[in-house]
Amino acid sequence: MSMNQILSGMEISASGLAAERRRMEVTANNIANINTTKSADGGAYRRLRVSFATAMDQYTDPGSGSAEGLRGVRVAAVTPDQSPLPKVHDPGHPDADASGYVTIPNINLPFEMVDLVTASRAYEANLKSMETFRQLAEQSLSLLRGIR
Repeated sequence: MSMNQILSGMEISASGLAAERRRMEVTANNIANINTTKSADGGAYRRLRVSFATAMDQYTDPGSGSAEGLRGVRVAAVTPDQSPLPKVHDPGHPDADASGYVTIPNINLPFEMVDLVTASRAYEANLKSMETFRQLAEQSLSLLRGIR
């Protein structure tokens, strides 16, 4: 394994760390807004979703089938979930309509918790990969020092 491949592996793991950190931030924001019935746009808060995309080297030839241009993952977008906003009957709520229904966020707490745990585990896996790459680089340098 060349030093360039080790550094490339570290870049890929670093991109995974950044992407999963962003996913955890968005999920934590969703959980924090689980009861927000009035957002900046006036309606109930909409759950946000993170979409990932493969980060590619700008010079990669898409038809070559080579993985040489791979640079990990990136956050492609953070978009509102367009699933319907549920309504609950709560006539005493300040945001209730004339029929006594309140539009609440489309956030499912168990789903958000699973997403948070999944992102956390993926973050840990990327961190472990970076540690392994660092150890490989240290061992390579140690071997090179011994040759001279």
